[in-house]
Amino acid sequence: MTNNTNPTKSYDSVSIKKLAKSEVEITASIAAEVWEKFRSQALKNVNDSITVDGFRKGQVPENILVSKVGDRVINEEMAEIALSRAYIDILVDNKIDAIGKPIVGITKLAKGNPLEFKATTAVVPEITLPDCQKIAAVEVKKASGIDVSVSDKDVEESILKIRKSRASHDGHDHEKMTPEEHEKAIMDTLPEFNDEFVRGLGNDFKDIADFKVKVREMIGENKKDEAREKLRIMIADALGDATEAELPEIMIESELNRSQTQFEHDIEKMGVKMDDYLKHAKKSLEDIRKDWRPHAEKKAKLQLILNTIAVKENIKPDQKEIDSEVDHIVEHYKEADRERATAYAETVLTNEKVFQWLEKAEK
Repeated sequence: MTNNTNPTKSYDSVSIKKLAKSEVEITASIAAEVWEKFRSQALKNVNDSITVDGFRKGQVPENILVSKVGDRVINEEMAEIALSRAYIDILVDNKIDAIGKPIVGITKLAKGNPLEFKATTAVVPEITLPDCQKIAAVEVKKASGIDVSVSDKDVEESILKIRKSRASHDGHDHEKMTPEEHEKAIMDTLPEFNDEFVRGLGNDFKDIADFKVKVREMIGENKKDEAREKLRIMIADALGDATEAELPEIMIESELNRSQTQFEHDIEKMGVKMDDYLKHAKKSLEDIRKDWRPHAEKKAKLQLILNTIAVKENIKPDQKEIDSEVDHIVEHYKEADRERATAYAETVLTNEKVFQWLEKAEK
């Protein structure tokens, strides 16, 4: 694809070539009179970045500055300024949905001549969605068989776990016990299950009967949540299998970086240093990232599918929902950047609404 524009604009001509893995190569030029007009800005930028004995920072006369750094440095700075503006205009004019930073190389830089450059950037992959609601309906029908009923046994097992958590550990060296001995010691010191016990648990429990009703409700809600999560995994897997997409490396790397950040946080919470963990596991971080890669590819593809559905069906949260979620994030994470929190909240809320749309598919 080639586009020629007026040379008084930020760029003169551009050629765009599609590459593998959802990347494009942009070859373009900038007229000499366009990129050379940034000389004063380039001189200021260079002046502000170097120190010359006998002069204040940023106050070096032009002739001394040029003799100190050379014309090439000034020309390169002019080119950088012109390129940054031309690149954005090229993306907008040619409707290129770029992801991340481009790899830019200047192929020709000479005073009085057009500046020529080549840039390679990842772009949002083009995908053709399958009939998403039809696929979701199949999975919804399958998931309708998931048992979310709560039995008396479920309630009794939950109560037993609560009683075990309140069992006395006094007089026992549990570290030296076998699992069987440890279990017996706990069972021998279980608190009596009576009205006094349940009132001591809080939540305004009135008596055993009231407690059992609320435990049953809690188990029921947990089972519904687990069933909903299982359904969403089923829908996600089915949509992923039915959708072809050539993912750019930057999307996969982004997912890998998120996994690594979460993993390091979890390791730190356990009081273990990352280097010690890797040494004990006899693995390098590169080995672990390689293990994570299939899952990262799957997550990146799913997010692409959800984004595409959201755009196609005009599914988005309202601003009040986003603001409320952001307020919640910054309240609990004081170091959180509000702009990044907003982008995160919008993605999470949009994903939720897309899944709700899918779950309403006719069975």
